[in-house]
Amino acid sequence: MKKRIQYALLTAVAASLLSACTTSPTGRSQVLLYSDQQLSQSGIQAFAGMKQETPISTQAVTNRFVQCIANNIIQQLDKNASPDEWEVVVFESDQVNAFALPGKKIGVYTGLLKVAENQHQVAAVIGHEVGHVIAQHGNERMSQSTLIGVSQEVVNQALSVNGVQQTPAIMSALGLGVQVGLTLPFSRTHESEADIIGLDLMARAGFDPRESIKLWNNMNKASGGQRPLEILSTHPAPETRISKLNANMKPALALYNQVSVKPNCR
Repeated sequence: MKKRIQYALLTAVAASLLSACTTSPTGRSQVLLYSDQQLSQSGIQAFAGMKQETPISTQAVTNRFVQCIANNIIQQLDKNASPDEWEVVVFESDQVNAFALPGKKIGVYTGLLKVAENQHQVAAVIGHEVGHVIAQHGNERMSQSTLIGVSQEVVNQALSVNGVQQTPAIMSALGLGVQVGLTLPFSRTHESEADIIGLDLMARAGFDPRESIKLWNNMNKASGGQRPLEILSTHPAPETRISKLNANMKPALALYNQVSVKPNCR
Protein backbone atom coordinates (compact mmCIF):
# COMPACT_ATOMS: atom_id res chain seq x y z
CA MET A 1 0.00 0.00 0.00
CA LYS A 2 2.78 2.44 0.95
CA LYS A 3 4.59 1.77 -2.31
CA ARG A 4 1.41 2.53 -4.22
CA ILE A 5 1.06 5.80 -2.31
CA GLN A 6 4.64 6.71 -3.23
CA TYR A 7 4.03 5.91 -6.88
CA ALA A 8 0.83 7.98 -6.93
CA LEU A 9 2.61 10.89 -5.28
CA LEU A 10 5.53 10.77 -7.70
CA THR A 11 3.13 10.54 -10.64
CA ALA A 12 1.27 13.61 -9.40
CA VAL A 13 4.54 15.53 -9.05
CA ALA A 14 5.62 14.54 -12.57
CA ALA A 15 2.27 15.61 -14.02
CA SER A 16 2.50 18.96 -12.23
CA LEU A 17 6.01 19.55 -13.55
CA LEU A 18 5.02 18.79 -17.13
CA SER A 19 2.02 21.12 -17.05
CA ALA A 20 3.85 23.95 -15.28
CA CYS A 21 7.07 24.18 -17.30
CA THR A 22 7.81 27.54 -18.93
CA THR A 23 10.76 29.84 -19.63
CA SER A 24 11.88 33.10 -18.05
CA PRO A 25 12.53 36.32 -20.04
CA THR A 26 16.19 35.26 -20.35
CA GLY A 27 15.26 31.79 -21.65
CA ARG A 28 15.86 29.88 -18.42
CA SER A 29 13.57 26.92 -17.73
CA GLN A 30 11.07 27.44 -14.91
CA VAL A 31 8.37 25.49 -13.09
CA LEU A 32 5.40 27.68 -12.09
CA LEU A 33 2.62 25.97 -10.17
CA TYR A 34 0.56 29.01 -9.22
CA SER A 35 -1.68 31.28 -11.29
CA ASP A 36 -1.04 34.98 -11.91
CA GLN A 37 -4.22 35.72 -9.98
CA GLN A 38 -2.98 33.83 -6.93
CA LEU A 39 0.36 35.63 -6.98
CA SER A 40 -1.23 39.04 -7.52
CA GLN A 41 -3.58 38.51 -4.61
CA SER A 42 -0.68 37.52 -2.37
CA GLY A 43 1.31 40.58 -3.45
CA ILE A 44 -1.57 42.95 -2.85
CA GLN A 45 -2.18 41.53 0.61
CA ALA A 46 1.52 41.69 1.51
CA PHE A 47 1.75 45.29 0.33
CA ALA A 48 -1.29 46.30 2.37
CA GLY A 49 0.39 44.81 5.42
CA MET A 50 3.58 46.73 4.68
CA LYS A 51 1.69 50.01 4.56
CA GLN A 52 0.17 49.29 7.96
CA GLU A 53 3.44 48.29 9.60
CA THR A 54 5.96 50.71 8.06
CA PRO A 55 5.69 54.53 8.06
CA ILE A 56 5.11 56.06 4.63
CA SER A 57 7.10 59.09 3.53
CA THR A 58 5.17 62.34 3.30
CA GLN A 59 8.00 64.21 1.57
CA ALA A 60 6.47 65.42 -1.69
CA VAL A 61 9.82 65.94 -3.43
CA THR A 62 11.01 62.42 -2.55
CA ASN A 63 7.74 60.84 -3.67
CA ARG A 64 7.76 62.69 -7.00
CA PHE A 65 11.37 61.68 -7.60
CA VAL A 66 10.73 57.96 -7.00
CA GLN A 67 7.41 57.99 -8.86
CA CYS A 68 9.04 59.58 -11.90
CA ILE A 69 11.73 56.91 -12.04
CA ALA A 70 9.24 54.09 -11.51
CA ASN A 71 6.91 55.45 -14.22
CA ASN A 72 9.70 55.43 -16.79
CA ILE A 73 10.63 51.83 -15.89
CA ILE A 74 7.00 50.66 -15.95
CA GLN A 75 6.46 52.09 -19.42
CA GLN A 76 9.08 49.67 -20.76
CA LEU A 77 7.18 46.58 -19.65
CA ASP A 78 4.56 46.60 -22.36
CA LYS A 79 3.35 48.95 -25.08
CA ASN A 80 0.05 49.24 -23.25
CA ALA A 81 1.54 49.39 -19.75
CA SER A 82 0.18 52.27 -17.71
CA PRO A 83 2.05 53.62 -14.68
CA ASP A 84 -1.36 54.42 -13.19
CA GLU A 85 -1.96 50.69 -12.74
CA TRP A 86 1.03 50.42 -10.42
CA GLU A 87 1.17 51.61 -6.82
CA VAL A 88 4.51 53.11 -5.81
CA VAL A 89 5.15 53.88 -2.15
CA VAL A 90 8.21 55.35 -0.42
CA PHE A 91 8.65 53.91 3.06
CA GLU A 92 10.47 55.71 5.87
CA SER A 93 13.15 53.21 6.82
CA ASP A 94 16.93 53.03 7.02
CA GLN A 95 16.89 49.83 4.96
CA VAL A 96 19.02 50.26 1.84
CA ASN A 97 16.56 48.42 -0.35
CA ALA A 98 13.45 48.41 -2.50
CA PHE A 99 11.04 45.74 -3.64
CA ALA A 100 8.34 44.96 -6.19
CA LEU A 101 5.48 42.53 -5.74
CA PRO A 102 3.03 40.72 -8.02
CA GLY A 103 -0.13 42.78 -8.19
CA LYS A 104 1.79 45.80 -9.51
CA LYS A 105 3.26 47.12 -6.28
CA ILE A 106 6.61 48.87 -5.77
CA GLY A 107 8.12 49.90 -2.47
CA VAL A 108 11.27 52.00 -2.00
CA TYR A 109 12.91 52.62 1.37
CA THR A 110 14.34 56.06 2.11
CA GLY A 111 17.57 54.37 3.17
CA LEU A 112 18.21 53.47 -0.46
CA LEU A 113 18.04 57.14 -1.43
CA LYS A 114 20.96 57.84 0.89
CA VAL A 115 23.18 55.34 -0.95
CA ALA A 116 21.96 55.74 -4.53
CA GLU A 117 23.51 58.98 -5.74
CA ASN A 118 21.19 59.85 -8.65
CA GLN A 119 18.13 58.86 -10.66
CA HIS A 120 20.09 56.31 -12.68
CA GLN A 121 21.19 54.36 -9.61
CA VAL A 122 17.68 54.33 -8.16
CA ALA A 123 16.43 53.14 -11.56
CA ALA A 124 18.91 50.26 -11.42
CA VAL A 125 17.33 49.05 -8.17
CA ILE A 126 13.73 49.56 -9.27
CA GLY A 127 14.47 47.88 -12.60
CA HIS A 128 16.02 44.96 -10.74
CA GLU A 129 13.01 44.58 -8.45
CA VAL A 130 10.51 44.83 -11.29
CA GLY A 131 12.65 42.24 -13.07
CA HIS A 132 11.86 39.80 -10.27
CA VAL A 133 8.14 40.33 -10.91
CA ILE A 134 8.10 40.00 -14.69
CA ALA A 135 10.34 36.92 -14.47
CA GLN A 136 7.82 35.46 -11.97
CA HIS A 137 10.50 34.67 -9.43
CA GLY A 138 7.96 34.78 -6.58
CA ASN A 139 5.88 32.11 -8.30
CA GLU A 140 9.00 30.07 -8.97
CA ARG A 141 10.17 30.25 -5.36
CA MET A 142 6.74 29.28 -4.03
CA SER A 143 6.57 26.42 -6.54
CA GLN A 144 10.05 25.30 -5.57
CA SER A 145 9.14 25.27 -1.88
CA THR A 146 6.05 23.22 -2.66
CA LEU A 147 8.01 20.68 -4.68
CA ILE A 148 10.76 20.46 -2.05
CA GLY A 149 8.08 19.73 0.54
CA VAL A 150 6.62 16.99 -1.63
CA SER A 151 10.07 15.55 -2.33
CA GLN A 152 10.89 15.43 1.38
CA GLU A 153 7.62 13.61 2.02
CA VAL A 154 8.59 11.03 -0.62
CA VAL A 155 11.95 10.58 1.12
CA ASN A 156 10.23 10.21 4.49
CA GLN A 157 7.98 7.48 3.12
CA ALA A 158 10.88 5.70 1.42
CA LEU A 159 12.89 5.66 4.65
CA SER A 160 9.89 4.30 6.52
CA VAL A 161 9.20 1.56 3.96
CA ASN A 162 12.84 0.45 4.00
CA GLY A 163 12.96 0.37 7.78
CA VAL A 164 15.55 3.17 8.14
CA GLN A 165 15.33 5.08 11.44
CA GLN A 166 14.51 8.74 10.80
CA THR A 167 16.75 10.38 13.38
CA PRO A 168 16.80 14.18 13.78
CA ALA A 169 20.40 14.18 12.56
CA ILE A 170 19.46 12.54 9.24
CA MET A 171 16.56 14.90 8.61
CA SER A 172 18.66 17.91 9.63
CA ALA A 173 21.34 16.90 7.15
CA LEU A 174 18.70 16.50 4.45
CA GLY A 175 17.33 19.96 5.17
CA LEU A 176 20.78 21.55 5.07
CA GLY A 177 21.54 19.75 1.82
CA VAL A 178 18.38 21.12 0.29
CA GLN A 179 19.13 24.65 1.49
CA VAL A 180 22.74 24.96 0.38
CA GLY A 181 22.51 22.71 -2.66
CA LEU A 182 19.28 23.98 -4.13
CA THR A 183 17.39 26.81 -2.44
CA LEU A 184 20.16 29.37 -1.98
CA PRO A 185 21.89 28.90 -5.35
CA PHE A 186 18.48 29.13 -6.97
CA SER A 187 17.94 32.50 -5.26
CA ARG A 188 21.31 33.71 -6.53
CA THR A 189 20.16 32.70 -10.02
CA HIS A 190 17.08 34.87 -9.54
CA GLU A 191 19.15 37.81 -8.36
CA SER A 192 21.53 37.59 -11.32
CA GLU A 193 18.63 37.26 -13.74
CA ALA A 194 16.86 40.26 -12.21
CA ASP A 195 20.08 42.27 -12.58
CA ILE A 196 20.17 41.59 -16.33
CA ILE A 197 16.47 42.28 -16.81
CA GLY A 198 16.79 45.46 -14.74
CA LEU A 199 19.79 46.60 -16.78
CA ASP A 200 17.72 46.21 -19.94
CA LEU A 201 14.71 48.04 -18.46
CA MET A 202 16.69 51.01 -17.18
CA ALA A 203 18.55 51.39 -20.47
CA ARG A 204 15.33 51.27 -22.50
CA ALA A 205 13.87 53.90 -20.17
CA GLY A 206 16.82 56.22 -20.82
CA PHE A 207 18.71 55.73 -17.55
CA ASP A 208 22.46 55.26 -17.87
CA PRO A 209 23.17 51.52 -17.33
CA ARG A 210 26.79 52.28 -16.38
CA GLU A 211 25.48 53.75 -13.14
CA SER A 212 24.39 50.26 -12.07
CA ILE A 213 28.06 49.41 -11.54
CA LYS A 214 28.58 52.51 -9.40
CA LEU A 215 25.46 51.65 -7.44
CA TRP A 216 26.63 48.18 -6.46
CA ASN A 217 30.03 49.59 -5.52
CA ASN A 218 28.18 52.03 -3.25
CA MET A 219 26.13 49.14 -1.85
CA ASN A 220 29.27 47.21 -1.11
CA LYS A 221 30.79 50.17 0.72
CA ALA A 222 27.56 50.72 2.67
CA SER A 223 27.64 47.13 3.89
CA GLY A 224 31.08 47.73 5.40
CA GLY A 225 32.17 44.38 4.07
CA GLN A 226 29.77 42.63 6.45
CA ARG A 227 28.26 39.97 4.18
CA PRO A 228 28.21 36.17 4.28
CA LEU A 229 30.17 33.88 1.98
CA GLU A 230 28.57 33.75 -1.45
CA ILE A 231 27.84 30.02 -1.19
CA LEU A 232 25.69 30.71 1.89
CA SER A 233 24.04 33.87 0.60
CA THR A 234 20.88 34.43 -1.40
CA HIS A 235 22.62 37.26 -3.25
CA PRO A 236 25.67 37.11 -5.51
CA ALA A 237 28.83 38.66 -4.13
CA PRO A 238 29.23 42.27 -5.33
CA GLU A 239 32.23 41.26 -7.45
CA THR A 240 30.19 38.55 -9.17
CA ARG A 241 27.27 40.88 -9.70
CA ILE A 242 29.44 43.65 -11.18
CA SER A 243 31.25 41.19 -13.45
CA LYS A 244 27.95 39.96 -14.93
CA LEU A 245 26.63 43.48 -15.35
CA ASN A 246 29.80 44.47 -17.21
CA ALA A 247 29.44 41.42 -19.44
CA ASN A 248 25.98 42.68 -20.49
CA MET A 249 26.83 46.37 -20.62
CA LYS A 250 27.46 46.69 -24.37
CA PRO A 251 23.90 45.82 -25.52
CA ALA A 252 22.48 47.88 -22.65
CA LEU A 253 24.47 50.94 -23.74
CA ALA A 254 23.24 50.45 -27.30
CA LEU A 255 19.65 50.59 -26.04
CA TYR A 256 20.40 53.62 -23.87
CA ASN A 257 21.94 55.52 -26.77
CA GLN A 258 18.83 54.93 -28.86
CA VAL A 259 16.66 56.88 -26.40
CA SER A 260 16.41 60.41 -27.73
CA VAL A 261 14.65 61.99 -24.75
CA LYS A 262 16.17 60.98 -21.43
CA PRO A 263 14.24 61.15 -18.12
CA ASN A 264 14.87 64.10 -15.84
CA CYS A 265 13.57 63.03 -12.44
CA ARG A 266 14.29 65.50 -9.65
